[in-house]
Amino acid sequence: MEELMVYFNEMPDYSKLIWIFFCMSFMLIIESIIPLFKGGFRSRQHFSTNLIFLATVVACNLIIGVFTVGLYDWLDTNNWGLLNLVEGAVWVELLASFLILDLVSQYFAHWSVHNVKPLWRLHLVHHSDTHVDATTGLRLHPLDYLVRESFAILAVFLLDAPFAYYLMYRFGTIACSHFNHANIRLPLAVDKAMSWVFISPNMHKFHHHYEVPWTDTNYGQMFSIWDRLFGTYYYGDVDQIKYGLDVTDMSKANDVKYQAMLPFTNNGREKFNIESQKQ
Repeated sequence: MEELMVYFNEMPDYSKLIWIFFCMSFMLIIESIIPLFKGGFRSRQHFSTNLIFLATVVACNLIIGVFTVGLYDWLDTNNWGLLNLVEGAVWVELLASFLILDLVSQYFAHWSVHNVKPLWRLHLVHHSDTHVDATTGLRLHPLDYLVRESFAILAVFLLDAPFAYYLMYRFGTIACSHFNHANIRLPLAVDKAMSWVFISPNMHKFHHHYEVPWTDTNYGQMFSIWDRLFGTYYYGDVDQIKYGLDVTDMSKANDVKYQAMLPFTNNGREKFNIESQKQ
């Protein structure tokens, strides 16, 4: 474990970017072998739109990195954080760190961008993808990404987990994000069994259904226990899913300008000509 911590502490800054493209590329290959849905998922326009938003996320990550490093510098000189209150085996601390980071930086953050109206407007871009696949994982408006990353900073502040723990978790969430969004069809028994503890691909696809109540379920990123605990878990017939959002113009799902302006032009509440979008 000590060698693993040293590895994460000393890894170069560009390792995260390499990991993002590795996970995304790997899941794109798996999608081509066992797709969940067919049609429109390999279009150049869809792929390029999502990569443009991915580029903004990478740029914003540089800003977040400065704040995170600054926070860890402060934590190093202060006896603060929940992990400082108890002593335990390394694996216990690592598991506790993963659980708390997942609860605060993922579940609470995701719940907030769905249920706090101004934040929901930022999150429209992510949910307006009408062909959810491995590239959708980091299709986020830059303001949405900054808001959600603020929860990650809060989690680090509350926990004061070693920097290596934090990096391990972040690398884990990147892999989970591409896996959960990937357009793959696992055997139903496998997917259901997985969903007892982790977020499975089918489970997250219900979250991307075009209308409530499914849209407001399955907020988790890594662990499904939070959805089960807080009553937001849902699992049904995945073939009934329709991607997109009933409050946006789904014909412009790959229009970068339209998508980038959604937080400022769409209140996220009024249905957009829903009858025509069903056809």
